[in-house]
Amino acid sequence: MSITIEKILAASPVTARGQPTQLSTDAKGERIAYASGKSIFVRSIDDPSTCKQYTGHTAQTTVAKFSPSGFYIASGDVSGSVRVWDAIEAVNTKGEYHIISGRINDIAWDGDSQRIIAVGDGRERFGHCITADSGNSVGEVSGHSKVINAVALRPMRPLRAATVSDDMAMCFLHGAPFKFNSKSTGLHKGFVLGTAFSPDGNTLVTVGADKRIQIYDGKTGEPTRSIGEGEHTGSIFAVSWAKDSKRFVTASADQTVKLWDVEAGTVVQTWKFGEDGSVSIPDQQVGVVWPHGRSDGLIISLSLNGDLNYLVEGNPKPIKAVQGHNKSITALGVGSDGKGQTLWTGSFDGRVCNWDVSSGVGTVVDGQSHTNQVTQFASSTGRAYSVGWDDTLRIVDESANTFAGESLKLSTQPKGVASADGRVYVITAEGVEIYAKDQLAGKLDITDAQPTAIAAQGSLVAVGLSNNAVRLYTADSGSKLTKSHEAKNSTAAISALAFSKDGSLLAAGNTAGKIYVYKTGSGLEVATDRWSAHTGRVTSIAWNDEGTHAVSGALDTNVLAWSLAKPGSRVKALNAHKDGVHGVAWVDGGKKVASAGGDAAVKVWGVGGLP
Repeated sequence: MSITIEKILAASPVTARGQPTQLSTDAKGERIAYASGKSIFVRSIDDPSTCKQYTGHTAQTTVAKFSPSGFYIASGDVSGSVRVWDAIEAVNTKGEYHIISGRINDIAWDGDSQRIIAVGDGRERFGHCITADSGNSVGEVSGHSKVINAVALRPMRPLRAATVSDDMAMCFLHGAPFKFNSKSTGLHKGFVLGTAFSPDGNTLVTVGADKRIQIYDGKTGEPTRSIGEGEHTGSIFAVSWAKDSKRFVTASADQTVKLWDVEAGTVVQTWKFGEDGSVSIPDQQVGVVWPHGRSDGLIISLSLNGDLNYLVEGNPKPIKAVQGHNKSITALGVGSDGKGQTLWTGSFDGRVCNWDVSSGVGTVVDGQSHTNQVTQFASSTGRAYSVGWDDTLRIVDESANTFAGESLKLSTQPKGVASADGRVYVITAEGVEIYAKDQLAGKLDITDAQPTAIAAQGSLVAVGLSNNAVRLYTADSGSKLTKSHEAKNSTAAISALAFSKDGSLLAAGNTAGKIYVYKTGSGLEVATDRWSAHTGRVTSIAWNDEGTHAVSGALDTNVLAWSLAKPGSRVKALNAHKDGVHGVAWVDGGKKVASAGGDAAVKVWGVGGLP
């Protein structure tokens, strides 16, 4: 009996305003690696739903870089730790090394895939040079007085390295072992944010917040000339070379990516993001990489909102944008077609995405989204309903993938939402608000306890309460709810509810990790109380179409699948999502299970062996 991972619909790269985000591709140009949450994602460039997730870090990750051989990745986090691990399976850790006492901003490999320089924001030092396999020191990083933003290593001998910093300088190191050789100051008039050696090793370039592009001799580190004055109108965050060493691309806060002819010092092409002439902060370009080893000339840039943009020379618009979440996914819903081919996800920052399960492609929903955490989804007859901590109920037109009409303002912060028979039920701290035809149609006040969870099927509405009770209501043809039954055998507050498709069964999960199943036709009689393998709050439960099996997710990071016929047996996916599972659903006609959670990823699982 097992749950096996089939697909990871990966999280987007994590970004921060005013800060570059490092991207890395392997030598063949087939895969891209980046940091998101406490994980590193390695995903196929041509098929973004083919992905591996490395979960070895215990702190927020900041950077991941492929070795030139393509077999290893070195990744860093905010605690100053660098881990070297295999890039194929993304499981086996070769070494863990503590480099500095603060955030790692960038990592560079030498051309032999043997040495690493890691830099960032430390107290005693701002970087260090080590061997990848043992962590032995191979020199020191010195010469800077402030945080180092980026590092580059010359890909051939004689070994040279460059570091750039908030102290507006570039330091040039000779190696190995690496030691300080020279420092270029007075050229940049602001923070220097990015640097890169050309693949032939003859040229070095630095870019920064002063919009300046400075060229140096790659062997001596001597400044030669500056190009492109006045071209970029915002900070330049990143630079990446073409394989021919004659061109590079720059990414800037002015919402553009520019392709440069180095010898001529001129712009060959500009890609502009956002509406023409408008200032759009989410469209700032904070990272860029030019994958070598490809024949199609693809360039990948990163927007501040986490979108990966696929650019091709000669094409004025991106040929593709890979979208998703880069904050914790807090809600997961399934499309109203009942077949489980579409998923809805909402994250901590209010972003709502629609996912095609078969292709693994995510799309951000158009229109005015939530401005705060999305709490829950419900869907019926071509529409998806979401509630969030911005105290609104929002409606998505599923066919158009856009928010429809005005958002509905709720009286207080919502705890959950359910939909059935053309009505939408929202629970708040005070009770249930009932909406029909996009208008408030009625209210049910609950005074003896706070509502904590809700589910609806046909005319049945179930409400979970903070006093550990489950209350069953019947809805009439108007907007009135009448209490029919109550169950009080839970030992903790109810945190998740789910009806089977025919409404005959109701599963209730609580904050202690236990799930009870009730028969709704006989006064909430207990069908089983043996589903008790979670060790944290149950956040989500979903039934298959037949009502024979259910799947649950909890804050203990695990996804469990249960059988009603054999309540004692279960199959589990342990550590399914770092920092907790926040949503589960049956997809692909009930053959598979989808989950989402604190790692900002959506995962599709094959479920086998359940009785």
